[in-house]
Amino acid sequence: MTKQMALAVLVDGNGAHPASWLHPDVTPGQRMDIRHMAKLAQQAEAEKYDLFFIADTPATRTEDLDVWSRYPMFTDGLEPMTMLSAISAVTDRIGLGATVSTSFFEPFNIARQFASLDHVSGGRAAWNVVTSANDYAARNFGHDKLPPHGERYAKAREALDVVLKYWDTWEEDAFVYDHKNQMMFDPAKYHAVDHDGPHFKVHGGLNIDRSPQGRPVIIEAGASEAGKELAAETAEIVFATGTDFARTKGFYDDLKGRMPRYGRQPDDLKVLLGLTTSIAETKAEAEDKAAKMQDLVHPSVGLMTISYHLEFDFTSIPLDEPIPVELLPETGNLHKAFFDNLMGMIKANPGITPRELYKLYQRGTPPLCGTPAEIADYMQERFEGGCCDGFMFLFVSFPTFFEDQNRLLLPELRRRGLMREDYTGRTLRDHLGLAYPRNPHSLPRAAE
Repeated sequence: MTKQMALAVLVDGNGAHPASWLHPDVTPGQRMDIRHMAKLAQQAEAEKYDLFFIADTPATRTEDLDVWSRYPMFTDGLEPMTMLSAISAVTDRIGLGATVSTSFFEPFNIARQFASLDHVSGGRAAWNVVTSANDYAARNFGHDKLPPHGERYAKAREALDVVLKYWDTWEEDAFVYDHKNQMMFDPAKYHAVDHDGPHFKVHGGLNIDRSPQGRPVIIEAGASEAGKELAAETAEIVFATGTDFARTKGFYDDLKGRMPRYGRQPDDLKVLLGLTTSIAETKAEAEDKAAKMQDLVHPSVGLMTISYHLEFDFTSIPLDEPIPVELLPETGNLHKAFFDNLMGMIKANPGITPRELYKLYQRGTPPLCGTPAEIADYMQERFEGGCCDGFMFLFVSFPTFFEDQNRLLLPELRRRGLMREDYTGRTLRDHLGLAYPRNPHSLPRAAE
């Protein structure tokens, strides 16, 4: 039997493209419309995707509003845990994932929110562990700016450790509901969390039964050294970026190769390669669709985008003259994967201008344009070549580019045996082939 890809949908209510909201098929305000978001989730479930994922940042921009008004990134959107709880009521199988930052949210709150989502969804929750990457969020929580990258990851590692302890508060059969002895739970199967570390000091427990999946699925990005090490130890899904075969395979092999140090098998972690598509019956038509969207990007938005991800002010240099590479920083402190992608584009295109760069760049990689067979060839080559275990799809604009992919690409993947015809399990762990994580407190008892 052909091994099948894990496939996830990253959902921004309008789309990932800076000008997605200008697409003629976008309804004003659809990001705030729970009916719109629920319909997207139901469509994704009907197509048998593994995961419906919501990216988020706990902030809005407070400066350069004339630019941000043309690129309303993370603006006018519902809080993701509230949204996914509502969506869980109108879906049945698809996984439901969200970003919540360890830099600003307490481990107890994170543990309780995601355990609750796992319960109300019947075992479909996933937490994307992030450290946040913009100072707008820091200022929302009383800080002038984010701590250095390494410090944020150290805190994230500790926060994750505490969250996992909270999820193990109760053994699987702790709640006995024994009327005869008037005992709702077995005290021997309750395990308080007692943690005293550099970032968190807690003593208590989670006031909710162990969740259907044992614990929600853990998602991480893992582009930096610290990120890869954390992912090798703890992640069950990792989002990867890039289009170059050798580089993506190198990342995959590096990450999987670190796992044995933590007693883990390679299949305990699924690497999903980010992919944005523009699909049509002909490649020329697909390229034209993508080019029309890129033409909608306002120059101020283009310059701001590359300035942010390269951590360099491009408004200070001419728009149509070669980029002075010697002035750029050597490494990034915010989104390292995006920084590296942009630097790769600059090195691959000597003499590139800021205007040319922002037209090439779309928050990581430009859409892959082609026919269904051409896109499927690209995916199959990377999947079977050991670059990934599946793909995380970003969409230029909702609903058009999403519906085009569902209509044109997915039948081709199914024809090749690379995508499921139907779900065979009920939980996200079932879909991904991830083992149920037994409560460590119950293992000695089970051994006896």
